Amino acid sequence: MKRSLKIILVLSLVMFCGTGFGQQKTFTNPLLPSGADPYSTYHDGYYYYIHTLQNQLVLWKTKNLADLKTAEKTTIWTPPKNTMYSKELWAPEVHMIDGNWYVYFAADNGDNNNHRMYVLENTSGDPMNDSWKFKGKLATPSDKWAIDGNVFKHKGQLYMIWSGWEGDENGRQDLFISKMKNPTTMEGKRQKIATPTYDWETRWEGGPHVLVNEGPQFLSNGKEVFIVFSGSGCWTDFYTLGLLQLKGKDLMDPKNWEKHKKPIFAWSKENGVYAPGHNSFFKSPDGKEDWILYHANDNSGDGCGGKRSPRMQKISWNKDGTPNLGTPVSTKTILEIPSEEK
Repeated sequence: MKRSLKIILVLSLVMFCGTGFGQQKTFTNPLLPSGADPYSTYHDGYYYYIHTLQNQLVLWKTKNLADLKTAEKTTIWTPPKNTMYSKELWAPEVHMIDGNWYVYFAADNGDNNNHRMYVLENTSGDPMNDSWKFKGKLATPSDKWAIDGNVFKHKGQLYMIWSGWEGDENGRQDLFISKMKNPTTMEGKRQKIATPTYDWETRWEGGPHVLVNEGPQFLSNGKEVFIVFSGSGCWTDFYTLGLLQLKGKDLMDPKNWEKHKKPIFAWSKENGVYAPGHNSFFKSPDGKEDWILYHANDNSGDGCGGKRSPRMQKISWNKDGTPNLGTPVSTKTILEIPSEEK
């Protein structure tokens, strides 16, 4: 009986580990106990991961995002005190653009009315060192409230999309886009491409409607272009993901963006996943799989605080080319890690 038990244990380890029992092959969500607005970039065999920590920017480095709990991490930047960008650092993103590293984030001086986008640059080739330099504010001429910036290239042109106010008061969060002259400089005026109108992006039981479109993320299947965004307030269980689809060639023309009438990723009471949102996307190491990173809560009413935790799962594509994000899986669901390079 003891010999049989040993064989069973060995077989179980083989199923759950890689060669030499050193590489985790399966995982369950969440990836970390807490961490809102998760984002990762894959470069030269490693994932570089970052999320909101409010008062500093910390970068993780790992070959496997399922191993974030034991991954190498380092604080790459702490803002100087008493500046317009010293507090409430939100939704950072780490990017490799034209050979250099950049981190984009929103920050203010403790007054949310002053939230703007900022950028750091590292030209050393190694994002885990202390060579990060603050390059300043990223703003279009109108210089309005802005958070959740996402930077991407499309047909050689660099763009930023973000959530902002049309005016100077907090009444509604819309989505805006602008071209970028280079990774640290905006180019020209912003264009509003989405505003919250549907019930699922304005929902808040127990209070007045909220008007929120935020957390925009570029996504493409190689032909079609999309923006996935978060709707409703992050403090509600109904925080959810919606979809914009480009119907023309010019990304700067608001008429070319069509919003889908229904959300594409929503809370699941059955799976115990609430307020799934503020996502990003990444490809598996072998480039064959598309994955979503997002944060969510385990319990109803957990809101926007430190209980939000990062999760990931594989996505697919519908026959019409639109993304199929599925349903947020439970914390008991065993998933295979992203497919690796052979």
